[in-house]
Amino acid sequence: MATDRPIARLCVFCGTNAGSRPEYGAAARELGTLLAEEGIELVYGGASVGIMGELADAVQEGGGHVTGIIPQQLIQKEAAHRGIQDLIVVASMHQRKSQMADLSDGFIALPGGIGTLEGFFEILTWGQLGIHAKPCGILNIAGYFDALTTFLDHAVEEDFLTEAHRGTVMIESSPQALLERMRAYEPPEGAPLMGRANR
Repeated sequence: MATDRPIARLCVFCGTNAGSRPEYGAAARELGTLLAEEGIELVYGGASVGIMGELADAVQEGGGHVTGIIPQQLIQKEAAHRGIQDLIVVASMHQRKSQMADLSDGFIALPGGIGTLEGFFEILTWGQLGIHAKPCGILNIAGYFDALTTFLDHAVEEDFLTEAHRGTVMIESSPQALLERMRAYEPPEGAPLMGRANR
């Protein structure tokens, strides 16, 4: 039986835009409040705007700790959050993602654009390669990620993704349900990458 894995910090990938639905920002705030209540620190992209800002503000309002990591060239564009406890300025996007990964015990994607997907999928790829064994989840608000879920299932059907690796992507519409699944996560053992045993 799975035992709860300790999660001290969660990295959340999400948009610097608010999106077209109020549900997106509300879900970010709900997740932020939950993290603060559970004593889980937030690691995120360091912006003060959009869903990122809502998330960070909710964590802090709940008494939680926030670490933002932002590249020097995005300080103005993403409106770096000067009100969080730790704002780390790095030299590049690569350094940003590497540091986020090192600091975190798990990863969540909230609604966002290409940058959100790029960051989350790089982390998924690292898991598939065995670089880490940390849980990865998607908070699917208002069906935002439905098409992505369909694509992942299609990739399995077409033999570009194994069932085992597809199963490492936990998808829930409730922050509480997603956190519970992440705590119970057990990485697949010996799952061959892309169905090939010689890699």
